[in-house]
Amino acid sequence: MRLLIDHRTVYRYEGPASAIVQVLRLTPRPGDSQAILRWRVDVEADGAIKPFTDAHGNLAHMFYADAPLAELAIHVEGEVLTTDRAGIVGAGEELVPLGVYLRSTPLTTPDAALAAFARTIQHESPLSQAHMLMESIHRRMAFDPDVTHPATDAATAFRLGRGVCQDLSQVMVTAARLLGIPARYVSGHYAAPDHPEQEAAHAWAELHLPGLGWVAFDPTHGICAGEGHVRVAVGLDSLDAAPVRGTRRGGGAERLSVQVHGRAAPAAPPADGAEPDLFAGQEQQEQRQ
Repeated sequence: MRLLIDHRTVYRYEGPASAIVQVLRLTPRPGDSQAILRWRVDVEADGAIKPFTDAHGNLAHMFYADAPLAELAIHVEGEVLTTDRAGIVGAGEELVPLGVYLRSTPLTTPDAALAAFARTIQHESPLSQAHMLMESIHRRMAFDPDVTHPATDAATAFRLGRGVCQDLSQVMVTAARLLGIPARYVSGHYAAPDHPEQEAAHAWAELHLPGLGWVAFDPTHGICAGEGHVRVAVGLDSLDAAPVRGTRRGGGAERLSVQVHGRAAPAAPPADGAEPDLFAGQEQQEQRQ
């Protein structure tokens, strides 16, 4: 499937903010399930942008603003050719030992309830166990954008029984590690055929299984990642793989808005040879803080 992705992030500050530094994990790596046909990251402000590869192998950039800003906009646009491999990412080139992905972080530290839940997911086949885990989380936790926030940890979200894709994915990562399965958080995009406009980037989990390597599970939709998923960054939790994360001095309170649009490209261009504007008429929506 050929997917077109358009992702815009805007920070607005009460007053000019200075010394703005942002880490941008917005560029997907090519792999067996995705080929990057074109990809562009634009920061709509004067400054220096420097590419690097982080500890997890993510393609990233550091942005340093030249001057104080009252608004910072970051625009990502690209085209990706995806292949459905039933969620199998494979082994790949590992920059860190697998044991690192068994470690807990403040966002993935279990409580007694989450640990008890994990113990109920038992199967002699690791692949079947992983599917059971995903399906159980999908049934137990409802998608609700109004009850959690970016700093909500997995144990709290599990106790609430509700949350967004970040929460369900971190619950799955936490439970998998309790079962002795290396697991990592994934940020990316999902081109849903029924609702191409999103208020945020998507997230899911990858589990490392014997004989298969990394396998991607999307507990929000109850499916393995397929040709509608574009994998961008991985980490121990949502902070590790955050699309945009940074610091500043001053500026007062900030307001963040995110607009994501992803859909399959047309099978063929119109008769006149002109590609249609697939992103016309988008409305920017406010992302919850």
